[in-house]
Amino acid sequence: MSAVDSPSKGEVEALDPEYVSRTLSSPPFVTIPGVFNVRDIGSLPITSDSARVTRPHYAYRAAEISAIEESGKVKLRTLGITTVFDLRSDAEMSKYSTPVPTIDGVQVLHTPVFSQKDYSPTNMARRFQMYASGKTEAFMVLYSEILDAGGEAYGTILRHVRDKPDEGFLFHCTAGKDRTGVIAAILLSLVGVDNETIAHDYSLTRVGREPFREAILKRLAQEPIFESNQDAALNMLSSRHETMLAFMQVLEEKYGGAEGYVKKYCGLTDEDLQTIRNHFIVAKSKV
Repeated sequence: MSAVDSPSKGEVEALDPEYVSRTLSSPPFVTIPGVFNVRDIGSLPITSDSARVTRPHYAYRAAEISAIEESGKVKLRTLGITTVFDLRSDAEMSKYSTPVPTIDGVQVLHTPVFSQKDYSPTNMARRFQMYASGKTEAFMVLYSEILDAGGEAYGTILRHVRDKPDEGFLFHCTAGKDRTGVIAAILLSLVGVDNETIAHDYSLTRVGREPFREAILKRLAQEPIFESNQDAALNMLSSRHETMLAFMQVLEEKYGGAEGYVKKYCGLTDEDLQTIRNHFIVAKSKV
């Protein structure tokens, strides 16, 4: 089995705490007390124009915000975030007792990728089994399912960019990796960020999840497949550069790229896409 087919040993081993602390205290990571794996997806280079980048301090990705602290709520408002898109299902929130929080001045919208049916015990057991393998091929099947189910949810996020360029937003699922990683890749690809940069952004979850490693393992241990298999749980949480590159290939070959996908599955038009680009691409700061 090649390194591309399965996660490397480094995916399941703990990272050096000093390295983690140093990385998390620097951009693109953002500190929001009670929330992990928060990143600003702005300031990324546009392939076709070296003088332009994705808009900073506008679009943020994260893991779930159910445990956000009061100071974290203040930080959201300070960042200019007016809307949070929660991609989790009702069944997921109920199972892990992680409800949508109430945050004054911030609208938290429940925009699930999967329906209740998709989160049936049978379907979840199958997904966990595939994720636990850590194989790129398994992730491609699962990410295709996310694409097939996520058109409405992802369209809601993209329309925010189209309609509310002055209102910052954050989108998240549970770990901030799969459903979150897919829409981040779509948005970045739509505006002209190259695949290598998109894959690097995806891979940063490896560091972003680390402070909450034990809490994540404890939650996953509730699932029979992970109860006595910590490596399988960490395989599920792997976020390898190569996985996202493989996904971008699937997105291109099976769905016509990000543009083809959002037109067919999200109902967006060429005019919508141009407006999204106009709102999310800015001149690179000279500072």
